[in-house]
Amino acid sequence: MLLGIETDDTDEDLVWLCSKIAKIRIFSDADGLMNLSLGDVQGDIIVVSQFTLHAATKKGNRPSYIKAARPELAMPLYNKFVDELGKQIGKKVFTGEFGADMKVRLLNDGPVTIFIDSKNKE
Repeated sequence: MLLGIETDDTDEDLVWLCSKIAKIRIFSDADGLMNLSLGDVQGDIIVVSQFTLHAATKKGNRPSYIKAARPELAMPLYNKFVDELGKQIGKKVFTGEFGADMKVRLLNDGPVTIFIDSKNKE
């Protein structure tokens, strides 16, 4: 999963987000319906910090990252997020390297990509 941290994100936001991720039913059951959570399928998860998720593209052609938290704020929240998610799913959470220029290969299983925003708790 890709995690973007905003300047105004709080510990409360990350606890809510971890709970949502731990419980969301996005994996297929025996009937092919999305009814199972990460725990139900005994899955693993990797969290990669991705500040570009907060790109603002309203003006011009160059993205602005003004909402993305600076590393001195984002890194501690990222680490808390990883710890909290591990507690909620009951297993180790794998991570990328914070702030690194990584080459990440992503394989989506099916046509589903879900964006969860702690500022828009629907």
